[in-house]
Amino acid sequence: MVVMLQVSGLSVEIGGKTTLSSASFTVRAGDKVGLVGRNGAGKTTLFRTLGGERQPTSGNVLRKGAFGYLNQDPKADPRTAQTTALMHVLSGRGHDEATVQLEKLRITMEETPSDANITRFTKAQEKFADEGGYSAESEVRRIVAGLGLKDDRVDLPLGVLSGGERRRVELARILYAGSDVLLLDEPTNHIDVDAKNWLMSFLRTYRGALLVISHDLDLLDESINRVLHLDEGNLVEYKGTYSQYKDSREKDEERLGKLAARQAMEVNRLSSLADSMRHSTNRRARIAKSLDKRVEKLDSVRVEGPTKERKSEYKFPDPPHSGRVVVEVEGVSKSYGGPPIFRDVNFALERGERLLILGLNGAGKTSLLRILANRHVADSGRFHLGLDVSAGYYAQEHEGIESGVSVIDHMRRQANIPDDEIRALLGMFDLRGDMAFQDAGTLSGGEKTKLALTQLVAGGHNLLLLDEPTNNLDPPSLEAIGSALSRWPGAMIIVSHDTRFVDQLAPQRVLFMPDGTLDYWSEELAELVEMA
Repeated sequence: MVVMLQVSGLSVEIGGKTTLSSASFTVRAGDKVGLVGRNGAGKTTLFRTLGGERQPTSGNVLRKGAFGYLNQDPKADPRTAQTTALMHVLSGRGHDEATVQLEKLRITMEETPSDANITRFTKAQEKFADEGGYSAESEVRRIVAGLGLKDDRVDLPLGVLSGGERRRVELARILYAGSDVLLLDEPTNHIDVDAKNWLMSFLRTYRGALLVISHDLDLLDESINRVLHLDEGNLVEYKGTYSQYKDSREKDEERLGKLAARQAMEVNRLSSLADSMRHSTNRRARIAKSLDKRVEKLDSVRVEGPTKERKSEYKFPDPPHSGRVVVEVEGVSKSYGGPPIFRDVNFALERGERLLILGLNGAGKTSLLRILANRHVADSGRFHLGLDVSAGYYAQEHEGIESGVSVIDHMRRQANIPDDEIRALLGMFDLRGDMAFQDAGTLSGGEKTKLALTQLVAGGHNLLLLDEPTNNLDPPSLEAIGSALSRWPGAMIIVSHDTRFVDQLAPQRVLFMPDGTLDYWSEELAELVEMA
C-alpha cells in the first residue's frame, strides 16, 4: 500500500512541556488509525503538527496527497459568516468559485451574445460538467443529510448556524473534498446517533488514510484497525480495534509491572549486598565494586512500571441560597433574519431543579441557553432570574477561553479569591503545577472543558446553564464530572447528547424544542438524547 504519512524521530513541545519524544510511525492508504490518550497528553497538538499547522521541535513529517483536517473546535469565522453552508462545502473541491464564475460568464453571454462570449461560456460549461459541477450540489446535500443537517439549513449563512451545525458543515466539507488523508479530531461531537452511524459507515469504506482522535468507543471499535497510544511523551502502537487495544494494553501493563518489580528487587538485592561488603576486606570491597557495576548496568536497561489511568474526583461547592423560583421564561422567541427558530417558549425552574432541553440540531437549544446567559437577545418575550440567583454559563465552543491569556488569569477574572485557592481549584480539575501559567489557548479540548468548569466552580453560581459540557473529555474525567454534578444541589438547565451523562444528572423535567413543550423525565426518553 502507498505510504501517505511518514513520521520519523518526531518530538513535539507545547507550553514548554514535551508531549511527544522521538516518535516514528508510518500510515498507508487504507490504514485507519485511532490516536488515544488522556486529556492533555498532546493528541490534538500532534494532529496539528502532522497537518502542518505547527512545527515540530525535532524530527520529520513527510506527507503525500491532500490532507483534510477537522479541528476539535472549529470557530465561527467572520470572513465566511455570510457564506452559505452549501457554498462552503462546495469550496472543498473549488466548485464554489467555479459556480460563481460560470454564472458570471452566462450573464455576460446573455447581455452580449458575441462569438467570443459564447465560446468562453461553452468551454467553462464543459469543464464544469467534466469536473462534476452539475452533480456537486446533490452530492453535497447527500453528505450533509447523512450528517444530520436539515436540507433547509444548508442554504443558510454559516453565521446563523449553531456550533453543532457548523461542525457538521465543516466535516461535510472535508469529506466532500475527497482528501487522501483524513485527520479527524473528535468527529462525533455535536452529532446524533443517526449521523454517527452514517459517519462510521462512510469511514469503513473510505480508501484513503484515516487518523482519528475520539473518546467515542463505538467509533473507535467500528472504524479503526490500529491504535497509537500517547502518554507521557511516548507513543506505543497496537494492532486491531479499540477493544483489542484495551486487552493488549492491560496485558502489557501486567507484564511491565511484573518486570519492573523484578528489576527493582534485583537492584535492591545487589545494592544491599554491595553495601554490606563495601567497608570490609580489600577482596570484598572489589566484589562490592563489581556489584555496583552490575547495578549500574541494570539501571541503564530498567523499565518503568506502567502509568495507571488516573482516577479523578471533582467537587462543586454548595451553591449560595436563592429564592424558590430560579428563573421564569415567558413567551420567548428567536430568529436570525428568517423564520423563527422557536417561538413562545414558556417555563419556570425552581431551586435545585434540573431541566433537560431536547431537540434536533438547529432547534434552538444553544440559542435559548445564550438568551438566558445574556449572550443573545430574544426577539420577543422575556425571562427573569429569581431572588439572589447567579447564573453560570458553559459554552460548548469554549468561547470564553482566550488565546494569549494564562489559565490563572482566566480564573482571576471569575473569582475574587487568593491565588493559592485558585491553584487548589485548578489542581482538583487536573490542571496542576505550571499549567496555571500556560497560555489557555494551547490547552487541549478536554483541558479547556475542565478550565471552563473550574471557572463555574469559582463563580459561586446557583444556576448552571450547561451546553454539551462533556465534549472532549476522556472517560475517567467524564465519569468524575458527571458524578460531581449529580451531587451538586443547585439548579441546572442542560443540553447534552451524552445519554450516560444525562442519566447521571437525573433531570426532573424535559423541554422539547423548538415547540417548547414541557414534560416530566422518564427512562423512555433516554433513547431520544443521542438522537437530539
